Amino acid sequence: MKNNDFDTLFEGLDFDIQEPHSGHRERFFKKLENQKEQPGEKGRVRKLWMPIMGIAASFLIAFLILGEVFGTSLNAKTADLASISPEMKQTQEFYTGLIRKELNAIEAEKSPETEAIINDALVQMEKLETEYESLKEDLAKSGKDNRVIHAMIQNFQQRIDLLNNVLTQIDNIKTLKTQNHESNII
Repeated sequence: MKNNDFDTLFEGLDFDIQEPHSGHRERFFKKLENQKEQPGEKGRVRKLWMPIMGIAASFLIAFLILGEVFGTSLNAKTADLASISPEMKQTQEFYTGLIRKELNAIEAEKSPETEAIINDALVQMEKLETEYESLKEDLAKSGKDNRVIHAMIQNFQQRIDLLNNVLTQIDNIKTLKTQNHESNII
């Protein structure tokens, strides 16, 4: 923007650059004093809102406290074997560790020949995991019923059996592949 354009921008504007009339400051402070002495509508509204805000804060605190109480009961709805006893915690850790180890072994054996079997096994594992989540809810509802505990352990065993069967099938595929290639003479 050129200087000429800048000057023309402010030409038509009329700025008030005069001093206020004498006594302006005293009149202003007097008005402020009068407002402090006479609380108007704003003061009444503020006085009404203070108790309402206090009640709202009390409700908020009550909801937070109740949320903590119900939050712990909601967490109990998804109880697992580890929440029953230290022995069950060890059992759960053993099974989950073994399942993790078997899954890693299966992933290491993934190849085009075994991909279909592995994908099918993973789908079945997801179904068993969903069933286990349902059993966790049943455990919380039943009050740690032994039948539900047994079903949860059986679910772990089914998963391990499934993974072992997949590993056996993968070994069979590898064996067949090497046997077929041994008979071929180059």
